[in-house]
Amino acid sequence: MPIRPEHPFDDSAINDLTIRAFTGMPYSAGTEAPIIRLLRRSGDLALSLVMEQDGAIIGHVAFSPIRIEGHANWFGLGPIAVEPARQRRGIGKALIEKGLEILKGRGAAGVALIGDPDVYRSSGFASDGRLTYKGLESRFVQRIVFFGPDPEGELHFAAAFDQAAIDH
Repeated sequence: MPIRPEHPFDDSAINDLTIRAFTGMPYSAGTEAPIIRLLRRSGDLALSLVMEQDGAIIGHVAFSPIRIEGHANWFGLGPIAVEPARQRRGIGKALIEKGLEILKGRGAAGVALIGDPDVYRSSGFASDGRLTYKGLESRFVQRIVFFGPDPEGELHFAAAFDQAAIDH
């Protein structure tokens, strides 16, 4: 199934998919779709990829710049959404791997995320306890390094993440 960058006319389909993918999930505060809209609006949606099947978007992944003191050119992964009936079939992993390949090709130092280590380990993400995020247990704060030293410090995601939480 083809993976491609989002087009301007994809925004409502991505929004609807994201809502469907996160509705009822115990780890979701319902901010994922607003985060993507705010990232897009602020210019912080550095990479947005979709997977299509039969003309319908069945998966989406977003990457945005993050700040780690003393480390430049890092990106955050997420939100990522897959059509509920198609989850656990490798769609999310394929989107992540394509995004990582593109960002590495653009010279990114690495990518970090907040998530379940059992889900993201197979894509190369790991936690060594050196990255932190708002007091969260360190095993959920993961990274993959492309170039340069392993980062250490507090992750600061794009303003859209905090703004969506406030607005919600």
